[in-house]
Formats: sequence, C-alpha cells, structure tokens
Amino acid sequence: MNLLAIETATEACSAALSVDGRIIERSQIAPRRHAELILPMIEALLAEAGIGRAQIDGIAVGRGPGAFTGVRLAISVAQGLALALDVPVVPVSSLAALAQDAPRSDAAILAVIDARMGEVYAGAFRRGADGLVEAMNEETIGRADELILPQNIQWSIVGTGWDAYRDALAARLPASPVFADGQRYPQARAVAALAAPQFAAGRGVPPEQALPVYLRDKVALTLEEQRANRPIFS
Repeated sequence: MNLLAIETATEACSAALSVDGRIIERSQIAPRRHAELILPMIEALLAEAGIGRAQIDGIAVGRGPGAFTGVRLAISVAQGLALALDVPVVPVSSLAALAQDAPRSDAAILAVIDARMGEVYAGAFRRGADGLVEAMNEETIGRADELILPQNIQWSIVGTGWDAYRDALAARLPASPVFADGQRYPQARAVAALAAPQFAAGRGVPPEQALPVYLRDKVALTLEEQRANRPIFS
C-alpha cells in the first residue's frame, strides 16, 4: 500500500509517504509557510519514491487540534487529493501523532500543544503492545494549571505546551516526568503509522467525512478579555 500522510496543525509542516511500509518524509519548522510548502513536499516524496499520484492508495491527515489555519489546510489538501484520486482518508489526532513520537517506555504520555491565550490542547495516551499510542481519555483544551491527570502513574511529556507552561504543568504531575521535550511537534510519519492499521482494516472514510477537530470555538480574545488578562505591571 502507498499511503500519503499530511500534518500541518502546528509550526511544523510535514508530509510522509509510506510505500509498502517504508516511510520517507519531509518536515520543516516554518510558521505561516505551510500553504507554500506542503504541495512541493508531497511532489518531492512522490519523486523520491518513483511513483505518481495515481498510485496513492489512501491519505492520512492530522485532523487537529492545533492552529486553525494549519488544521484547515491539512484537511483541505487531503480532501482535494482524495477526491481527485478517488481514495479513502483516515483522519488522525494531531495530539496522538505527537504522543507517538515520545520515547518508548512504561510511562503514560501527555501530549500538550500550546493553544495560546493561556491554554493548552492536551491528550493522555498509553502505548499498546503494537507500539501505537491509544487515548486514555478525551482530548481537552484548558488552562495548564487546571489540567487533571491520574496521580498513580508516571508520565512523559511532549509538545510545545511544556515549554510554554512548564511550571503549571509540572505542578499537576505526581512526580517529575520520566521524559519531557517541549520542542516536539506532530509529524506526518506518526500520522502514517497510526493510520496504517485503519486502512488495513478498511476503516478509511470518504473525503467529505474527513473533518477537522478544533476543540476551541474561538480564535482570539475579545478586547475586553485582552484587557482583563493584561499584566498589572509591565
């Protein structure tokens, strides 16, 4: 199976191509340049693999949460290609893709993406026997200092939310994390890995059913909210 994967929900713009299980990828930290980069990345992957678009069997896409424009871009590109090629799509949680790249250990994985406005997108995961992460609960958005986590297990933490709200998140943990990296982003290679079993089981969906997941209903603080959140001293 030739599976194309796309992930643009955060500052990282990435695409990956799984050709009979062998993954090649392109990734670049390029805020606000995703629309410029993603299609050339895909063409470069196809050229490296020596296949054409018509040989793509399915498309996996990071569905969010993350930046609104980035999530919309990934979904629209995936839908457009899938419609043109008449192939199924598997949407994959961008938080799950982030967690998938955490080092393997017995610790649970907390994936946190900086959601701005004082909040984080958060998801808790366990790694299954097949090496793929599985959600422990529903993904959320909220203040880092209000995050509720099980206290009887060890945690690894990945994602930009750790660098943005390290102290607040550390206070919610039962102990120091086994591993922590605030410079990791969801990558298309992880999207491909998580989607592959879904394609093999015939669980791809028509392009129009591949929908984004934002979690947040608003993009920016109102003027009144900005004033309320302004520091007393500056």
